[in-house]
Amino acid sequence: MNNAQTLTARSAEHARRRPDHLAIVCEGREVTYAELHRRSNQTAHALLAEGLRAGARVAYLGRESEHYFEIALGCAKSGTVLVPINWRLTAREVDHVLRDSKAELLFIERGFRPVADRLQAVLPGTVVEMDTPESPAGGFLEWRAGHPDADLDPGTGRDDAVVQMYTSGTTGLPKGVVLAHRAYFTLVEEMERAGVDWFDYYPGDRSMSCFSGLHSAGMGWFMFGFAAGCTNVVMRMFVAEEAVERIREDGVTIVFAAPAMLRMMLAEPDATREAFRSLRKVTYGGSAIAPSLLAQCMERLDCDLAQMYAAAESGSGVTCLPPAEHRPGNPRLSSVGLPCPGNEVRIVDSAGEALPAGQVGQIHARNPGNFIEYWNQPEATRKALVDGWLCMPDAGYLDDEGYLFVLDRLDDAIIVAGQNIYPAEVEAALAEHPAVAESAVVGVPDQRWGQAVKAVIVFDGDRRATARDLMVFLRGRIADFKIPTQFHFVDDLPRNPTGKVLRRMLRADA
Repeated sequence: MNNAQTLTARSAEHARRRPDHLAIVCEGREVTYAELHRRSNQTAHALLAEGLRAGARVAYLGRESEHYFEIALGCAKSGTVLVPINWRLTAREVDHVLRDSKAELLFIERGFRPVADRLQAVLPGTVVEMDTPESPAGGFLEWRAGHPDADLDPGTGRDDAVVQMYTSGTTGLPKGVVLAHRAYFTLVEEMERAGVDWFDYYPGDRSMSCFSGLHSAGMGWFMFGFAAGCTNVVMRMFVAEEAVERIREDGVTIVFAAPAMLRMMLAEPDATREAFRSLRKVTYGGSAIAPSLLAQCMERLDCDLAQMYAAAESGSGVTCLPPAEHRPGNPRLSSVGLPCPGNEVRIVDSAGEALPAGQVGQIHARNPGNFIEYWNQPEATRKALVDGWLCMPDAGYLDDEGYLFVLDRLDDAIIVAGQNIYPAEVEAALAEHPAVAESAVVGVPDQRWGQAVKAVIVFDGDRRATARDLMVFLRGRIADFKIPTQFHFVDDLPRNPTGKVLRRMLRADA
């Protein structure tokens, strides 16, 4: 097991052991591990030259590139903390992140300058514009030029902060999730210690995440690959056509994607078996996967499939459903698997008492990669971390063998006449109808019952069904009180950048 357990130490180790091995490929540009180490050292020295000290927050507003990850490692090497800002956020949300984090320096791509120009009052004292094809010089590369590329020792350990990810803000404004170096090492460590052979990264792998590196899942996947010394194929943003092209042209061997991303990729005209021939494993997560989509993946991708369940706060995977479980007809395919090695999972009631197998409650997880804190929110941190257990935002249950079944987010539960209904269960039943490509189920106000169940449906190609057709289809599949009484048909479901359906928008349209 490797002793270089911080990003700083691992970067130095790779530069020594595999200097000429490709670390990053992005839009045809290639960066070796020696170059990545040298450039991130320069970035770290430049940050320190700006007067930043250990613990200072450094914000980034732009798309992914090799430079983004050079900055991430530069922050680690200078002891500062990277604050990625999702470029899809509104000016109000960007304002909140900059105010809340108290970022002392901002890296920004020129295309997002209009947002920054509206936020002059909260911009850090130093703003560095990134180099892009539209702005090829005079920005980030010039800013760091001339600084030393010698190694630094920031004195940080595996328990020190390195990244501050802001949650997607499904309720209220986003919170800053502070992650330590350990978040990017403990999962692989525990898997190796337990002798798990399917969660594997090899230096010869070409790894790609369809999740943005500005999101905890994308950053985690990149860093897992970085820690193993493999080549990371980076897209500036997820586009299904490009993802298929990158897999084919760059020989990608392992991929991480949300179910919605897999659906879009499989719908591409070029999504042939030949296009996916290099793949040996696809890991999916971020939301529930429809049985029909999973069946398509099992048939068409012709590689191992695995599922991971996690949250930004967990730092890394909580549970996993390994490739061996991905076989047709396996009832465990509707679960998210067993706790990852080194993790514990329990289900608790509203009083915090552990529940037996089969009973629904809140999911709690104990994980060595758990986050440090919500930045500047001690009360929220105390509520989320209770005696070492992370209180997940989801409801679920464990079966007799310890497999976890996630029903839905607690705040998405629908209560009809006192009965709890979890949207995922209704959506899974709807997915069995041949005309339904995907659906989202929400609760809407109802004078008589408090709430009513509404289903928003996306049809599969030219197939169609009426509301009555769907109601009749659901009878006998789910309890009558769970059958939607309202239906709305749309072309697409609103989603956040990680592929999760924005139910609040669907509720607002009711």
